[in-house]
Amino acid sequence: MRHEERLIVDLGERSYPIVIGEGVLQKTGALLLEAGISTSSKLLIVTDEHVAAHYLEPLRDVLAEAGYRTTASVIAAGEQSKSLAVYDRIMTEAIEAGLDRKSAILALGGGVVGDLAGFVAATYMRGIHFVQLPTTLLAHDSSVGGKVAINHPLGKNLIGAFHQPRVVIYDTSALRTLPKREVAAGFAEVVKHGLISDSAFVDWLEEHAQSLWELDSELLAQAISRGCAVKAAIVSNDETEQGQRALLNLGHTFGHAFEALSAYSVLNHGEAISIGMCLAAKVAERVGLADQGVYERTQRLLSLYHLPTGWPGDLTPEAVLDAMKRDKKTVGGKLALVLPRAIGHVEVVKDIDEAIILTVMREEVEA
Repeated sequence: MRHEERLIVDLGERSYPIVIGEGVLQKTGALLLEAGISTSSKLLIVTDEHVAAHYLEPLRDVLAEAGYRTTASVIAAGEQSKSLAVYDRIMTEAIEAGLDRKSAILALGGGVVGDLAGFVAATYMRGIHFVQLPTTLLAHDSSVGGKVAINHPLGKNLIGAFHQPRVVIYDTSALRTLPKREVAAGFAEVVKHGLISDSAFVDWLEEHAQSLWELDSELLAQAISRGCAVKAAIVSNDETEQGQRALLNLGHTFGHAFEALSAYSVLNHGEAISIGMCLAAKVAERVGLADQGVYERTQRLLSLYHLPTGWPGDLTPEAVLDAMKRDKKTVGGKLALVLPRAIGHVEVVKDIDEAIILTVMREEVEA
């Protein structure tokens, strides 16, 4: 029997399971029934063109065997699909397909599909059921916690909501079809979970880096489970980011700025966050929050997973700082950065001198 991991995101009556393992996509029908999703109303599967070629028809067959009726919306792959135009298109398709308040939207794909489909589910008829079926390593982070959103040209994820899935079904066999660049991007978020609250997990990720990079099945399931467990624990305590959940944004204020300034087409999310986590560590050392060595170890660990750690291309520090000020965590024009105090311990730090942030970024440009 194949190994299967199960975790619970504890949100009282809205708690839901995360099911991780090879081949669990074949159990989707049974897991939807277990989650209370009725066969009487139609389901909409949202996926992208790359994922559809591998998994859409097999998923529809599995669901048909369980008595579900499905329709599908296939979008272009890439961050550009997280737009108002594509959101409007899927809304129209949902209406035309006859989805009702008992229907569910299934997100089959990576973080872009999950964010977009989840935002459709959050707003269609004021909110309907939603299921995450992640097919990328990066989506082990985005598929858990209920943050759903689309982008605006002036900033990432500025149009969104909190809308929890009924179940997360994570078939690790899907990761074997990913390009290595996408595998690396996913490990950025795995590493992040260790850096924010689990130094033992960081040690483990260093020890098993080569085997994980080669997608060893058992170790991969453990890595995903441990990463999801960190996020699930934080989300259970702070669902709508009033405090502790903000710690999950390590590297994201820098990273989202990089993505927005490059029109979401040069760096992928994991690459942008990797560079952002390195910058956060360097700023933390510069302001005296972190001991020397945190930056070096962060950079070394991310490099083990073939992630970039240096300044991204032609962007100017001044433009990046301006974009950072449009981040959702900025209040009254004051930046709030998640910075490490040590490996496995981060804090939200407000009112950092912008001159220090600019100096650190300029040093990276010149390095």
